[in-house]
Amino acid sequence: MVEAYEISALVLDPGYSTTRAGFAGEDVPKSVVPSYYGIVPSNGSSKYLYGDNALHNPLPQISVANPMAKDGTVEDWDIATNLWEYAITSRLTNPRPGNPLVKLDLKESEMYDHMAAVESQEKPLEENPLLMTETGWNSGKGREKGIEIAMENWGCPAYWLARNGVCAAFAAGKASALVIDVGASSISITPVHDGLILRKGVVRSPLAGNFVSDQLRLLFSTSTPPIPLTPHYLVTSKTPVDAGAPAVATYRHFDPKLAPSPSFRRLQEERLLTEFKESVVQVWHGPGRLSGLNSQGGTNEEAARAQPGRPFEMPDGWNQMFGTERYRAAEGIFDVKAALTSEGSPAPPQSQSLLASIKASLGQVDVDIRPHLLSNVVVTGGASLMQGFTERLNQELMDLYAGPRVRISAPGNMYERKYASWIGGSILASLGTFHQVRMRNHGVPRDCGAVLDADSSQMWISKKEYEEHGTGIVEKRCK
Repeated sequence: MVEAYEISALVLDPGYSTTRAGFAGEDVPKSVVPSYYGIVPSNGSSKYLYGDNALHNPLPQISVANPMAKDGTVEDWDIATNLWEYAITSRLTNPRPGNPLVKLDLKESEMYDHMAAVESQEKPLEENPLLMTETGWNSGKGREKGIEIAMENWGCPAYWLARNGVCAAFAAGKASALVIDVGASSISITPVHDGLILRKGVVRSPLAGNFVSDQLRLLFSTSTPPIPLTPHYLVTSKTPVDAGAPAVATYRHFDPKLAPSPSFRRLQEERLLTEFKESVVQVWHGPGRLSGLNSQGGTNEEAARAQPGRPFEMPDGWNQMFGTERYRAAEGIFDVKAALTSEGSPAPPQSQSLLASIKASLGQVDVDIRPHLLSNVVVTGGASLMQGFTERLNQELMDLYAGPRVRISAPGNMYERKYASWIGGSILASLGTFHQVRMRNHGVPRDCGAVLDADSSQMWISKKEYEEHGTGIVEKRCK
């Protein structure tokens, strides 16, 4: 007798800033961890720390690195494997027997180090099919390495690799869309048609969230007087001061031999800049660019200056009301001529502006489907949450494409915008063709690679298929 069982599929969505993981069918990922990891010297070797609690603790000589490249692909597969396993096992499944998680005598920051050194006969995901997302430009070797980790390291019974652009379109309820993903390290423009990406039209630009952070650093350092950028961990106490007055605070000092590394401080500064971007930074909504003229004959900068300012207080108590400055940090995304520059930070090329990237993407797709894509523009990514971003994008697109109807889909819900790729993967992996596995054996299945039903076998790559065809099957099946 053949029986069917519902298996809790997992969805893993790695990114440059964070890694998202959760069960298929849920609304948001239960596990969201930084993609950065900490490195602490220990008896001539190094301990690796994962997760918010460990990563943001200023331990002696701690440094910070990222296994992902700025284009969203993996650079360090060993660390990435451990990080992804931590994201899954720390919140979603039980850790492997013998894992440091179960050693109660260890501090929390030490619980997750050296996960790669933990050997166990039991695989951590042997009962859970895994859907994993990838960038539209992931290499063939990268795709094959992903399925190898899932099958060999984690023992997954079934696997699927989905393009994050397709997942974001799926989350918006669209089979065809122009997906504009504004992340931390890059903006990607992905045309999706009938559930497949048009690879020739995939375009990337580095003018994303971290670019705005770099613009803020320049803005702060060139202000008169310079605006202090002191992260939370360096402040022990503060006294309220008037706007623009120097901070009155007690600062934390470290022994130079034991102080956290500059990479640790930069990550903490980035957290502070993220707070600033979320509460202060705005995109000039148009019409026209910030440096342009308005219909009344004045400049848009004058109009921006007339808008009420936004206050912000640094961790050490320094505070100020920000006026037109809050528009300048993000203006370079749309108008590279308006980007703040320095000797070490030249102006980006025009081809990297958001509108030039969209134009280049649409120029690579069939002219007949361009109007349909423009009427189904999906905006996603955490950096797209800057106030005024979608309004400015809509205005620029209507100016650039006067004929076709432009319609933008940008969820107002923060989680739907930030986690659109994961949400689309959650929807995809919860479909009937994905989450039912038929077994010839009775009881709870532990190796779902035995026999999948006819419909399911068209989607999931089973363990049996992987063993028969090797890693190359992912190229043939996951288009």
